[in-house]
Amino acid sequence: MSAETEPVESRPVDTQRVVAAVDETDGQRRLVVADVTTDEAWLSVPTSAAVTVSEWR
Repeated sequence: MSAETEPVESRPVDTQRVVAAVDETDGQRRLVVADVTTDEAWLSVPTSAAVTVSEWR
């Protein structure tokens, strides 16, 4: 894995493979982030622990 970053807006749309969604499991809402091109490449956190994009920047 590279430590270098590339802003999303600088890449062509067809190369963006990471998606996010909010899912509810056992009564708890979770933010799920996944690389849709790779099996089992995902993570999730409770929405209460997630930050907004503006807070993350």
